[in-house]
Amino acid sequence: MHTILLPIDESETRSQRAARTVIDLPGGPEEKAVVLLNVSEETKQPWLQEFESQRAEGRDDPELPASTEAARTLLAEAGIDVDTRLERGDITENILAVAEEIDADSIVMSGRKKSATGKVLFGSVTQSVLLSADRPVTVLMSDD
Repeated sequence: MHTILLPIDESETRSQRAARTVIDLPGGPEEKAVVLLNVSEETKQPWLQEFESQRAEGRDDPELPASTEAARTLLAEAGIDVDTRLERGDITENILAVAEEIDADSIVMSGRKKSATGKVLFGSVTQSVLLSADRPVTVLMSDD
């Protein structure tokens, strides 16, 4: 079983593109397990508060953010085993920690093109994960 960590941001387009990439990786759906990870740095994200509220009520199927649900749907329709994680805190640290926790064989992430100035001012999660990960990282770049 090839375990893939798929960090998801707010973009449905990027999450669907990343899901399609996982579907197209070598091997059948029964050989892949995917963990979708959505991390919020902000404690007041409405979707995170709603998710935590639904989990506290004991719901097994709390509503996921639209971008996470879009990727989950594509992967599930392809017959791939999918788990979802919603975390709070530093995005890079959470990606690396979850990859370690689930012993991911690889990380597939969808990045955005930024100018050099943008990377210096705001940092780059993709760049940080690439430099810090101790496992293969596949990066899909997009303009959006």
